[in-house]
Amino acid sequence: MNGGPSGFHNAPVTKAFVITGALFTVFFGIRGRSSKLGLSYQDIFEKFRIWKLIMSTFAFSSTPELMFGLYLLYYFRVFERQIGSNKYSVFILFSGTVSLLLEVFLLSFLKDTTANLLTSGPYGLIFASFIPFYLDIPVSTRFRVFGVSFSDKSFIYLAGVQLLLSSWKRSIFPGVCGIIAGSLYRLNILGIRKAKFPEFVASFFSRLSLPSFGSSPSSAPSRNIVGSLGTISPNNTGRRAERSQPAPMASNVEPSEEAIATLVSMGFDRNAARQALVHARNDVNAATNILLEAQSH
Repeated sequence: MNGGPSGFHNAPVTKAFVITGALFTVFFGIRGRSSKLGLSYQDIFEKFRIWKLIMSTFAFSSTPELMFGLYLLYYFRVFERQIGSNKYSVFILFSGTVSLLLEVFLLSFLKDTTANLLTSGPYGLIFASFIPFYLDIPVSTRFRVFGVSFSDKSFIYLAGVQLLLSSWKRSIFPGVCGIIAGSLYRLNILGIRKAKFPEFVASFFSRLSLPSFGSSPSSAPSRNIVGSLGTISPNNTGRRAERSQPAPMASNVEPSEEAIATLVSMGFDRNAARQALVHARNDVNAATNILLEAQSH
């Protein structure tokens, strides 16, 4: 399993969110206020500390949580590449808002006076992302260690379990709220999966975020798929230009959605992935080689 090209290519919203979370966490850590992050009954219903409600969405309360949380957020950028920055922005807003509302309801139900009963951090977004991760990301590799079966997805699940149990019930409650929020999004409550922001909202993150590291924007966006596919660029996806060499006869078999999803999860453009599969006769490995070879040109 691959999260796609390294860096934040085609994932500006994820990039902005990761940077914001890291900066807020470092800021509160430097000021020695990390231990004061988190939510409690008094914060919401007695002292009305709205700033804690907002900060709990971004800042982690400890370094281990920050490390595992940012790792998972970085990996889950694959979903922004799959559905686009606009819909992913809706997913972030929905999962974060629903998870926060569930946490507030939980505090009102428990009425526990314990300080910082719920830990701080974007648990709603992270654990909501495990729903499409479980349902949509296929397993590409299986292996056994000491007789125990694992897959390439196991490492992501282990990181999630570590984050979920990092502060025991303080982190379990927000994690469960996030899973519920992700399930509601999956069920398309109120048609949320079709909702979109005005285009300028999503594109704002592209202008806001700093230059990417890892895969450079100059190489990835200009990736051309040549040879048997002709020339295809993300800015002109699906259009075939003049081919540099004779193309083999394409298969009439329509590529499976699972095969397309596998290539898209690696960071390739959906239309380019589909055409690669057509020319590779639905062979994922061969299609991957076509796309990677095109990237190197």
